[in-house]
Amino acid sequence: MTTMTTTAVPPVTVGEPRTARARRRAGRRITPGRVIGWTILVIALVGTIFPFYWMVKSALTPAADIVGDAGRLWPSNPTVINFARVLGLLSPEETRAAGGSGASINFALYVWNSIVYCSLIGFFQTLFCAMGGYAFARLRFWGREGLFGVLIAALMVPGIFTLLPNFVLVRDLGLLNTVWGMVAPSLLMTPFALFFLRQFFLNIPKDVEEAAMIDGAGKIRIFWRVVLPMAQGPLITIALITVVWAWKDYLWPLLIGRDESVRTVTVALGVYLQQSPNTQPDWTGLMAASTLSVIPVALLLIFLGRRIVESLNFTGIK
Repeated sequence: MTTMTTTAVPPVTVGEPRTARARRRAGRRITPGRVIGWTILVIALVGTIFPFYWMVKSALTPAADIVGDAGRLWPSNPTVINFARVLGLLSPEETRAAGGSGASINFALYVWNSIVYCSLIGFFQTLFCAMGGYAFARLRFWGREGLFGVLIAALMVPGIFTLLPNFVLVRDLGLLNTVWGMVAPSLLMTPFALFFLRQFFLNIPKDVEEAAMIDGAGKIRIFWRVVLPMAQGPLITIALITVVWAWKDYLWPLLIGRDESVRTVTVALGVYLQQSPNTQPDWTGLMAASTLSVIPVALLLIFLGRRIVESLNFTGIK
C-alpha cells in the first residue's frame, strides 16, 4: 500500500516589486549629499524669511523700545500703534507721543495707484509678449532667428542705461506725472517674458493647430481661440511675475510720478522716511508701513504661486 505525502506550498503574496522596494529604501536613506542639500535649503529659507520676520517684529515694537529690543526675537511690549499712526488713525499729537514725526501715509490712494500701475503693465505686457512669443514660435519670416537673438540680448543691458532716454522721451511727450507715462516703457514687452512664452508655445503639439486649420481657422483665430486657452497657466505665471516686479519698482515711478495723485506705495514709503527727522528716523513707522505694503502682493503669491512652479516645469526651464 502506497502512502502519498503532500507538501504544503506557502501561499504566494503579491506585493510591490523588489526593485521598487529597494528604490523606496534608498530614498529614505540618509546620505551626506542629502544632509548637505537639506542644510543649504534650510539656510536659504531662513535667509529669505528672516528679513520679513524682522520687519514685522520691528513694526510691532514701540518706538521707545526699538533699541532695547534689538537683541530680542520678539518685542517685549508688542503693540499695533505703529500701524495706526502711519494710517493716520491717530492725531498728530498722539503720533508724536508714540515716537513718530506726525507724518502719515494715504494708503488707500497709494495702494490704488500701485494696483492701477501694476495691472496695466501686467495685462498689456503679458498680452503683447504672448503675441510676440507665438510669432517667434510658429510663424516663418526672414530674419526671425536674428531678431529673436537681438531681443534676448537685451537681457544683458542694465535698466539704468535706458533710464535717461526713456525719461527724456516721456518728458517730450508731455506724460510726466501721468499713469501712462509711468507704464510706457514696460507696456509692450520684456525679453524674459517673450522668451518664457515662446518656450511654452514651442511645446504645444502642432497637430492641434493643424486640426484647427483644417476646420478653416486662420493664424489669428488659432491664436485667440486655441493657443491662448491652452496657455492659461504660463500666462498667469508671467502676469504674476510682472505684477510683483512692478509693485516693488521704485526709481522709475519716483522720476515720473512725483505728484501725489499718481504716487505709488514704494515712492510713498520714501517720502514718509524723508518726513522724519534725520537725527531720529521713524524706523518703527517705516517698518509698519512696509509690512502693510507687502500684504497685497504676498496674498497674490500665496494664492497663485503654485502656477509658477507648474509652468516652469512644463516649459522645461530649470
